[in-house]
Amino acid sequence: MSSNSKKSDFGLIGLAVMGQNLVLNVESRGFQVSVFNRTTATTDEFVAKHPGKQLVGCDTLEAFVQSLSLPRKIQIMVKAGAPVDAVIEQLIPLLDPDDIVIDGGNSLYTDTERRDGYLAGKGLRFIGAGVSGGEEGARKGPAIMPGGPASTWEVMKPIFEAIAAKVDGQPCVIHIGPGGA
Repeated sequence: MSSNSKKSDFGLIGLAVMGQNLVLNVESRGFQVSVFNRTTATTDEFVAKHPGKQLVGCDTLEAFVQSLSLPRKIQIMVKAGAPVDAVIEQLIPLLDPDDIVIDGGNSLYTDTERRDGYLAGKGLRFIGAGVSGGEEGARKGPAIMPGGPASTWEVMKPIFEAIAAKVDGQPCVIHIGPGGA
């Protein structure tokens, strides 16, 4: 893990093109971001490619989780389906009650609702938040469609509104509702 004593505001798992661009967007809005990818070389290369940025590269999931301020806000940007479930299972024993897990991928709404119930049963919060606009949108401002509990939306709202595309000065993000979005 890169050395930085300040805890990060936001964490992202999955440094493919969308994940990388979303991280750069979040960081450019003044948030410190921790990043983790299952291949350490990808994490190291990404952080090295962006010197001077508020990025914390983590070599282990444990270090990643510990690098985040409470409640932790962790966005997963991996392939929809079983890979998302696998990441969630790896995260659960490392998290504290009220930490927030965000699925930013293209998940089926029934998977989102299942994950929400499952994580709620473990004292954790979950949001399914579709990110629209492709890699350019992820970098410059996507449309974001978060669904999940209103109380969780309120915690995520400042970050989501900061990174979203703007039309007539208004962010292209709105809480879709309590279920799968």
